[in-house]
Amino acid sequence: MELREKIQQTVRDVKDFPKEGIVFKDISTLLLNADLCNEIIVHLAEKHRHSNLQGIAGIESRGFLFGFPLAMALGIPFIMIRKKGKLPYNKVSYAYNLEYGSAEIEMHSDAIKPGDRILIHDDLLATGGSAAAAAELIHKCGGTVAGFDFLVELSFLNGAKALAPYSAKLSSLVQY
Repeated sequence: MELREKIQQTVRDVKDFPKEGIVFKDISTLLLNADLCNEIIVHLAEKHRHSNLQGIAGIESRGFLFGFPLAMALGIPFIMIRKKGKLPYNKVSYAYNLEYGSAEIEMHSDAIKPGDRILIHDDLLATGGSAAAAAELIHKCGGTVAGFDFLVELSFLNGAKALAPYSAKLSSLVQY
């Protein structure tokens, strides 16, 4: 069975979460299968091994789950992009609008160097707001967005369109 099929069979749909009418794609079921998680990391590492990356930026919190092991597999730094107020050192921040309000994310200002090529990783691409905000943080520090990587993409929400100005390289293991 292909990796895509394994993921599709494992991701759980949760109806009416976080609000009525939404079908939430729950990846927590993937985390219960260590062999599948390892297969995902090996696949992602092979895909990005020759991309000349200087870091993987993971978006809090589910972007940490596969972003950190991917960075370790590639032997490159992992950059945490967190909600406002969660990082202890000098940071850059970016405020953005969500479907249901607004948010602000931060990154340590010394996490990347000017010119670094950074892959942004998260578990799911919906409208692209969080990933676009992460790209803005990378740009604020002088880095380049080398691409975006997601486990799941809700393609009907057109998030890829919101990310196109930052990088033409976008990949997801599963699309709905």
